[in-house]
Order: sequence, then C-alpha cells, then structure tokens
Amino acid sequence: MMYAIEEINASPALLPNITLGYSIYDSCDIIPRGIEGVLWMVSGTDEVVLNYRCYAQAPLAAVIGDSASSVSIPMTNILGIYNYPQILHYMKNVHFRTWAGEEIYFDENGDPPALYDIVNWKPTTSGDIQYIKVGSYNSSAPPGKELVLIDSAILWPGEKKQVPLSVCSESCLPGWRKATRQGQPICCFDCIPCSEGEISNSTECLPCPDDQWPNERRDICPLGIVLAVLSIVISVVPKSILGLFLWYRHTPIVKANNRQLSYVLLCALTLCPLCSLIFIGKPSSASCILRQTMFAIIFALSVSCVLAKTIMVIIAFKASKPGSNLHRWVGSRLPNTIACLGTLIQAGICALWLGYAPPFPQNNMNSQVGKIILECNEGSSLAFWCMMGYMGILAIVSFVIAFLARKLPNSFNEAKFITFSMLVFVIVWLSFIPSYLSTRGKYTVAVEIFAILSSSAGLLGCIFFPKCYVILLKPERNTRDFLMGKGSSTNKKK
Repeated sequence: MMYAIEEINASPALLPNITLGYSIYDSCDIIPRGIEGVLWMVSGTDEVVLNYRCYAQAPLAAVIGDSASSVSIPMTNILGIYNYPQILHYMKNVHFRTWAGEEIYFDENGDPPALYDIVNWKPTTSGDIQYIKVGSYNSSAPPGKELVLIDSAILWPGEKKQVPLSVCSESCLPGWRKATRQGQPICCFDCIPCSEGEISNSTECLPCPDDQWPNERRDICPLGIVLAVLSIVISVVPKSILGLFLWYRHTPIVKANNRQLSYVLLCALTLCPLCSLIFIGKPSSASCILRQTMFAIIFALSVSCVLAKTIMVIIAFKASKPGSNLHRWVGSRLPNTIACLGTLIQAGICALWLGYAPPFPQNNMNSQVGKIILECNEGSSLAFWCMMGYMGILAIVSFVIAFLARKLPNSFNEAKFITFSMLVFVIVWLSFIPSYLSTRGKYTVAVEIFAILSSSAGLLGCIFFPKCYVILLKPERNTRDFLMGKGSSTNKKK
C-alpha cells in the first residue's frame, strides 16, 4: 500500500496537484482494536472524542479496512455515519504499470489479480523443510489455463508419488453400491452388489427402464437399444440384396431356381428382424397379440419359401432327365402354391389361437420375491407350442429334403446352401426351447429376440451371400454355361 501511494504521488498523470498521505494501524484481527483504531482516525487523538477532530492536517479521505470481514464490517458501520466511502469505489478505476513492468489493477470486487506459487513442503535429511515450486495460479491467464500443476513433482507424506486416499474404503466397482457402516464415519462403507435389472454409479443402484437391460458390468442399460439397433441393421441387409437381385435380374444366377420366390423370401427376411421390435418395450394388449402372431406368420412364409425352393431343386433335376413327366410341374405355380399353403396353415393356427385364448399383458408377482414383472401371458400354451411345432416341422422337412438333394450336380447346388441354412435354423430354435422355459420376464423376451435375429441372419447368410459373392466378385461364374456344369465361357471358347 505504501508503495502504491508513493507511485501515485510520483506520477503527475494520476492525481495532479494532489498528494496522498496515509496512516497505518494494526488491528491484529481483533474487532475491538479495529473499532478503536477507526475512532482514533476520525477524532485525531488518543482519547476518543466523538464528532470532534483534533488534527489540523488534511481531512481523512477514505479508510481501507481489514481483509477479514469480521473486523472491516464494524468499521464500515461506524464510518458510514460520517459519510466516509469505502476505498472499493476508487480502487475499481486504478490501473497502471510499475517501473518493473508489473501491471497493477483491481477487478470489479476491488481484488488485485491473484498470482500464487504452489509449493510442496519436503523434509530434508537435516530436519529442515524445503519448499519446492510445483505449480502456479494466475487469475489473469486465459480461461482453462489459470492453474498449472506439475503432478510428478509433488511428494506426498511418506515420500509417495501416489495421491493418498481420503476415505477408509476404496470406491465401489461398477455394479456395486455403497452401504455405510453403522457407528463409523461416512467415508467408511461396504460395497454391495446391485440386484438383477439394476445398474450403479458406484454410489447407489438405479433400475433400468422397462425396455432396457443392464450390461455385464451393470453400469449402463444398453441391451434394449442394442437389440433394436441390431434388428434394424439386419433388416437393411436383405433390402440391399433385393436391390442387387433386381439390378442383376437378367443374369443366370438370379433367374435360376425361381427368382420371384427369391424376391418374396428376401422381403420376408426383411420383416423377420423388424418383428422383434414388437417384443421391446412395455407390454400392451396390441403388442402381446401382434408379436407372436406376426413372428409366426413371417417366419412361416420364410421357411415355406425355402421349402418351395428345395422341392423345385429336385423337380428341376428330375425333369431334366429324358422321358420325365415332371415338366409340367416346372414353373412358378407349384412353388407359389407351396409358399402360400405353408403360410396359410400357420395363419390358421394363429387365428384359432387369437379366437380361443389371445395373449394379454399381466403383472407377474409370483416369479421373484419383491418384484413385479410386466410380461405377456401367452393365453394358451398349447396354441403357442402348436405354432412353434408347425414352424419346426416346416424347417425339419426343408432340411431333410435339402440334405437328400445336396449331392445333385453343380447346376442345382443351391440345395447345399439350403441345407446349411436350415441346419442353423433348427439348431437355433432347438436351443431356444430350454432357454425359453428356464427364464422369466424380460430375459425371456431377450432370448426370443436373439433366436429371431440369429435364425434370420442364418437364412440370409447361407442362401444369399454365396450368390452375392458371385455377382459382385466372380462375374465370370454368372453364366449359363458355368451353371450348367460346362465350365466358364472362356474355357468353352478354347
């Protein structure tokens, strides 16, 4: 303060023709002494005489109080009676640079710029304390760069580089919550695992929404979103293949074995993953009725198309032999009839199911103690298993016929791909049955969605990916001569 006043007096530009004086009194942070010093300043004598000033010098212009508010506030109350300003009013306008180049100013609160060194006390072998600078703080630095700290230079008690823990218990892992210990400080706690269907933020357990499941770490609830995104992604693939087949519809590999049936099968495989979206979310009357029936009819159409393609492989091969009477069955009428009939039978089963005992939403309070599970009651277990059984019969018949036809000549080698696709389909749904029977609530839904997506991907990959491979990467094989087992068109010319 003395230095600042001397700088102001020495500068003719700051306060011309005015000389500042000062009187400094140490209150020692004691309120009575601070009040006593104020009264001395306004009266000008050791003996306090209120409303009388003994000094003949220039009047007191302002008073700067203690940094501690406990002392400065009583001082302000007394000085306000005599209309003395607070120095803050003037300090806001002070801004100058010293001869050493240091900038002096005060902010809107009357505070100077904060510039601090952060030091680390390190004991030496001689018993002294060494002060090591490990950082700095500059309030006038650009935002985000005010604090500079060198972590590697800090030495913690016990000559350790690692920051000591401020709790007596380490933080809980994801999937666990804190449980305070009775009679101990709040920083002491035990870690307890969260219940099923809950996640934790290492402090408390929170339930997942109805349409989501926790991951294995139990720190997020992604499964409902993951299944929904996966369903949409898988449904985009058959759409893309359908566009590819329409673009190359005049090529031999697309025309072989009833391309119209392939179009229908690709449309069905587009809808198969999307029907799993009906399973996600809070059960309602509409969703409970639609999810099983839509799934059953769409999958019956898919498997019926596969069965029709398998039968046509055998008929086409038999009809190519001399003297065969199967020529009249070659064409689109028979496969279309098989696909429609197989789908209509499943639709009839679903219609009887909905007419006799339709599914409905219910609150299951018996499966788990202390929990109410929102789920769909299938209405009739017999109807549900009849629907699943019929789909299984279609898949097994397709698999057997395709397996028997797998060794046909190369021109009809689609039976091999159908065999693999139906093998994947049967394995998925056979593994689904015990999983479906052993789970409850949203886990049952997750199992069925997984089966729907897996079987859809199996049918799509085994039947259509080889054809896409030939169309895009091996165009020399997409010729009639190659499909008829006569080699490539290049070899034929030679």
